[in-house]
Amino acid sequence: MILKNIVAMKKEQKKTVIEKHQSHKKDTGSPQVQVAILTEKITSLTEHLKTHAKDKHSRRGLIGMVGKRRKLLRYLQLNDISQYTAVKKALGLRK
Repeated sequence: MILKNIVAMKKEQKKTVIEKHQSHKKDTGSPQVQVAILTEKITSLTEHLKTHAKDKHSRRGLIGMVGKRRKLLRYLQLNDISQYTAVKKALGLRK
């Protein structure tokens, strides 16, 4: 399946993203890390869709990922505004 190959991050790439955004050594599932991983996947899939404009199935996956990232960012904004601004600035996200 094409989508799995495109979106599936290599272990090394995912590991570097996690190391960059984790708050402690074993932190792999905090909202900050999840947002960073989703952002990496979203940028990868966006590049794919620039060349494959008619790939509707991948576009639907992209929309789902953007929605999930938005929900995680909303959670951070409501519960820890300092982490929200730090993640937003580190990833270069708007809003």
